[in-house]
Amino acid sequence: MARRPNFGFEKRQKDIKKQQKRDEKAAKKRLKQELAAGDATIDGATDIDSDQTDDSAAAGSGDET
Repeated sequence: MARRPNFGFEKRQKDIKKQQKRDEKAAKKRLKQELAAGDATIDGATDIDSDQTDDSAAAGSGDET
């Protein structure tokens, strides 16, 4: 007598794979949005850092004279 396939197990495995794929897609989307939002913050922080570096260089050159 042939064994009967366990359709419940197969369905659960298929559903688990679907959920994992959805989770991965959502994580990618969330990461992409965070990076897009982070780029604006990083650009602003870079400008501030550049200004501070210029000020400290100007102050240092004034002390040498």
